[in-house]
Amino acid sequence: MNASARTPPVIDDELDVLAGLLPLAGQHIIELGCGAAQLSRALVARHPGSRVTALEVDTLQHAKNLAAPQEGLAFVMAGAQAIPCADSGFDLALMLKSLHHVPIDLMAQALREVARVLRPGGHLYVSEPVYGGPFNDVIRVFNDEGVVRAAAQAAVDTALQGGAWTQVGEQRFEMPVRFRDFAEFEQRMMRPSFADHRIDEAKLAATRAVFDPHRGPDGTCFMRPMHVRLLMKKAG
Repeated sequence: MNASARTPPVIDDELDVLAGLLPLAGQHIIELGCGAAQLSRALVARHPGSRVTALEVDTLQHAKNLAAPQEGLAFVMAGAQAIPCADSGFDLALMLKSLHHVPIDLMAQALREVARVLRPGGHLYVSEPVYGGPFNDVIRVFNDEGVVRAAAQAAVDTALQGGAWTQVGEQRFEMPVRFRDFAEFEQRMMRPSFADHRIDEAKLAATRAVFDPHRGPDGTCFMRPMHVRLLMKKAG
């Protein structure tokens, strides 16, 4: 195998990855931990007849989502560990960089809940950042996610052993993450509405020291390595 074959592709839009794995038109979809629901907003716009129920636990982000309604999208204030939806009602569930945000002791419960609300033969798309690379080196100065990201992968592995799921796809790629300057990085990554990273002057300076060497004339662009696992709910 040559070096180029081993290099993950660069993907600007993760919806391209999802659409390459599954048909999306006419599907009833649930997104767990939707944030601003950027992918789901694009999904319902591009794929006729698709509907998304998007769950979020951050009250500020949920309010912003409700303030920007979109046809085909329904926003619900809830977490993956307690989904307020009926059994077997969805064709596809999305967890986009969200499983590692579920409390570790509730990850298994969250995956059981996803299995409950999916129809037999329905799919779960789990996309998680890889713990490695320059972008991760900057993030872990103020928010080291090594433990929770490993726990998320372990939770998927354990769920696969439980008999409800089978893994039917897997993909790795790199996604560009761009910032105009450190101020934008600070606002987006260090001071999100859903978490308090206890940023003080020392932590800010330490993070900037790792961030600054990556600056370019047009801002800063990191390649974030991503790992997708596609699971299917078994019949019965």
